[in-house]
Amino acid sequence: MPHVIVQATPNVTIKNPESLLRKLNSTLWETGHFGSPQAIKARLLDVETFLVGVEDDQQAEGFVYIQLRLMPGRSQQIRDDLAEKLHTCLKQELVEQQSGRVSVQYCVEVVELTAAYKKEKI
Repeated sequence: MPHVIVQATPNVTIKNPESLLRKLNSTLWETGHFGSPQAIKARLLDVETFLVGVEDDQQAEGFVYIQLRLMPGRSQQIRDDLAEKLHTCLKQELVEQQSGRVSVQYCVEVVELTAAYKKEKI
């Protein structure tokens, strides 16, 4: 644990997705809140169909959304700090890659999993 799920609209430029995931994982690891680097799992999901607002011009607006899923038990302050660190990392990695033709929203949400989450390493 944790899971980092990145979703990006196709009009947002991510030149090196693996590098972005590596930076996000490193950012989380450096907080000291996780037992091992291998516990942090990240993936990027392409968003094919999306709508920002009510207009039809889908090339003018885009977003990158990170959902960080954690086991319960961390304080609100820790969750807020993790969200801020991921948000900062995301902007540092992607802002300069954008062409300026798209207005990009950078979003981070921290979600606590329930006790129903199960995992097993084999």
